[in-house]
Amino acid sequence: MTKIRDEKYLKALGKKIKEVRKEKGISTYDLSYESNISRSQINSIEKGNINTSICTLKALADAMGLKVKDLIDF
Repeated sequence: MTKIRDEKYLKALGKKIKEVRKEKGISTYDLSYESNISRSQINSIEKGNINTSICTLKALADAMGLKVKDLIDF
């Protein structure tokens, strides 16, 4: 079970990913296609419901033309 403080961190990460994705005008469909990460997983990450791996963050960042550090800077 995720601790409350970890849950806040996961929600902040998800919010940042969603904000960046929307700023770039990228749909979850397109992000899924470019990153090879399922839309359902992207949605779960953006909602802060799952603790994702660094490899998944790298795939998402690459698909949006970013570095991982851009996604965790919040």
